[in-house]
Amino acid sequence: MSSMELIILAVIIGALFFVAIGIYNRLVALRQNVNQGVADIDAQLRQRHDLVPNLVNTVKGYASHEADTLESVIAARNQAASGPMNSQDEAALRVALDKVLALAEAYPDLKANTNFQELQRELSNVEDKLAASRRALNAAVSRYNTGRESFPAVLFAGGMGFQEADFHRLDDSEKGIVDQVPNVDFS
Repeated sequence: MSSMELIILAVIIGALFFVAIGIYNRLVALRQNVNQGVADIDAQLRQRHDLVPNLVNTVKGYASHEADTLESVIAARNQAASGPMNSQDEAALRVALDKVLALAEAYPDLKANTNFQELQRELSNVEDKLAASRRALNAAVSRYNTGRESFPAVLFAGGMGFQEADFHRLDDSEKGIVDQVPNVDFS
């Protein structure tokens, strides 16, 4: 092999090396966006979990004989807050919260309570942020999976440990409600 052939071979190997580095760095950045999306959803869920005790305490003063409903909300909150993110636990918490919010209809004094109204607003805000976080996560997963499956990344991605990311799956109780504005009545 002549020195010119060796130089050409070295240039080709060097170019492939730099292409692989570029692909790797791009996939790392895309994977980090997916991880950030998961963390954002987790933060919104934790914020929702933190609102529940305050909401229950506010309702307790007005609806003391609704103890079963309040206990079910606390139990659902504790289940959802412990361990990893689980859509079934979150769905159960959402159902329990809807029951507590429905109590306001039966108790006009509770409905007029400023603390209760503020907690309703905060909960509505958290639900909006949660829906936005889910959409952002799905967009990040789409970009990551597209980048991973595009040529020439598809040649290297599997070997570099980049596995396909899953979209945030919604269970049946969440479908059709995630992207809707929560129905909160402040009147």
